[in-house]
Amino acid sequence: MRVTDEVREASAVVALESTILAHGLPPGRNRKVATRLEETIRAAGAVPATIAVLDGEPRIGLTGDELDRVCSTELVKLSRRDLAPAYALRRDGATTVAATAAIAAAGGIRVFATGGLGGVHRGAADTFDVSADLDVLAETPIVVVCSGVKSILDIGATLEVLETRSIPVLGYRTATFPAFYLRESAYPAPWTVRTPAEAAAVARAHFGSVPGTAGIVLANPVPREAEMPRGLHDELLAGGLARLAERGITGHDVTPALLEHFHAASGGVSIDTNEELVVANAALAAEVAVALAA
Repeated sequence: MRVTDEVREASAVVALESTILAHGLPPGRNRKVATRLEETIRAAGAVPATIAVLDGEPRIGLTGDELDRVCSTELVKLSRRDLAPAYALRRDGATTVAATAAIAAAGGIRVFATGGLGGVHRGAADTFDVSADLDVLAETPIVVVCSGVKSILDIGATLEVLETRSIPVLGYRTATFPAFYLRESAYPAPWTVRTPAEAAAVARAHFGSVPGTAGIVLANPVPREAEMPRGLHDELLAGGLARLAERGITGHDVTPALLEHFHAASGGVSIDTNEELVVANAALAAEVAVALAA
């Protein structure tokens, strides 16, 4: 594992995944977002640690050239189960939430900013399609700052799994669990915190006084001005689900197909929303990391 000197010496660090750069944003824009995320975290007094696997080596904190490489090269997507093959075969890969959380925690990082947490997929009772993010978070002591889970997933079932895995779920300044593109879902957030200091206090108590190694979900709604109009969202979701049925798309191909439909059919609105929410999550994560360090 290679950790940059800056990350190793910092008291407040925020981990960032690389999959959103390599797979979630268009070429060119992904590199600009990478810079924006790191600048946002630095402005709040913390140090960014973008994580990826390059030449079979897990890297915590990337140089400018390495960010260029992540954003311009076709990288395989690595969940935690894929790390050993990538290491042994000396492959390059972009880390998902599950892999990023595992590597970050192993490097002593306690706060991680991402866009949306993976969850239970629609129809999981038949397909058993449940994101590895949930099981990894159940045994990884890290705070994941996200905008809930994508509305294309089964949010209610995801919250049930989080409860079963004893993972605390905090709504940031909201009593309603957010739904990625939308500020509100139909489900309540189990707990609400109002400040980064309150979130840090919960994390300190959880990691220091509660048995087990589960992480924490800090759900931060997308900024109001960047929220996708609900009417457009519902139209896109209905069209995307119909498209899946027509084409017989199932299993692991469902989420990429739905997201591609959202990006194409929304005229770029979904990408704009995605960028703004992950930047807002990075800012909040940095404030929580600084509060934890204090």
